Amino acid sequence: MSKTGIMICGHGSRAKIAEEEFALLAKGLRDRYPDMPVEYGFLEYSAPNIHMGLDSLRDQGVTHILAVPGMLFAATHAKNDIPSVLTTYQDKNPGLTVSYGRELGLHPQMIAAFEARILEALGLTHVHDGDLYDTMLVVVGRGTSDTLANAEAARLTRIVTENLGFGWSETVYSGVTFPSVGRGLEMALKLGYKKIVVAPYFLFSGRLIDRIYNYVDKVAETQPDVTFYKAHYLADQAHVIDTFVERITEAAEGALVETTDLMASFKERLARGEVEVHHHHAEYRDPMDDEAGGDDHSHDHAHAHSHDHHHDHGHSHDHGHSHGHHHHHHGDGHGHSHGVYKHIAHPNGPRTMIDQGVCCCFMGQFPQEVIDEERNLRKGLGIAPIVPEILPACAPKRKTA
Repeated sequence: MSKTGIMICGHGSRAKIAEEEFALLAKGLRDRYPDMPVEYGFLEYSAPNIHMGLDSLRDQGVTHILAVPGMLFAATHAKNDIPSVLTTYQDKNPGLTVSYGRELGLHPQMIAAFEARILEALGLTHVHDGDLYDTMLVVVGRGTSDTLANAEAARLTRIVTENLGFGWSETVYSGVTFPSVGRGLEMALKLGYKKIVVAPYFLFSGRLIDRIYNYVDKVAETQPDVTFYKAHYLADQAHVIDTFVERITEAAEGALVETTDLMASFKERLARGEVEVHHHHAEYRDPMDDEAGGDDHSHDHAHAHSHDHHHDHGHSHDHGHSHGHHHHHHGDGHGHSHGVYKHIAHPNGPRTMIDQGVCCCFMGQFPQEVIDEERNLRKGLGIAPIVPEILPACAPKRKTA
């Protein structure tokens, strides 16, 4: 009879704590799947490696392995390295079936986990619209050579900025892209915010997390009038475990769509000759064997080819935070409408368009105090309105501040 097992594929870290925290994640998944073998392994640096985890599942009689990348975004490791390992292993074990899932991505639960860490850093459990307009958010992504993975980190920043209502936000990276954490913080300080939240979007601790926090501390020493808040990395929150469960379910049901099925994408590119199956340089070496050499980049295969090594993480999923949208129609019969925007009075937002051509559906949402303030500001600057000061009957009832 077929027996199913779960394999969580991590990147690995030179920091022992990252290895220990990944093990805690595996434990959390074992609690969710008490009747199913769950193993984990790493591409490099840490033990066990992925090959060893797969061996363990095979030795337990597993014939169908549900493998998912324990990575935030789909970049080189999730797109190429892990599929290479899994494809090679399945070829050598024809009695096995390996179903590969996708990265954690911007699943609503992952965004909820990140927002929880940010609020925790601020000492809050929730916020009201406007509470954080005086605060800046700096999201630290891993940073990769994969443009789309870097874009997902920026996308995350925008989602969280609107959900929580920060005054301003920037995305910086600790890896091979720009802007770097140091340069990003230098630019952030020039904006004049006196409260800055620095939030690393990382699963686990490690040298990079230490480096980020240490840099924030050094900058804070030179800026006594600015308060910095350091958010905790994600770790094994229930939100994170929930996302893994969904990714495992997707792999089991074959529910991946074409654009997110990493294994299908890999095999298609393999068939076209765009990529080659290669052995990641730590995959067939026992990490506990000191004789093997710590950073030996040789491949245990006669035809192994050299490949660029990028420490990447990345990809996407739509965020599920929805807000009530009340549609207001113009009287022209064309059904033009806009939803209610909760940050309509944001100091750096739509209020700057009052009397400058903003749609009447939005114009009617501004509190009268905001309208008066902007009009007085423009009057003082000698800026004439582009449109008459008339609010159409179609506009929603104006908010009061």
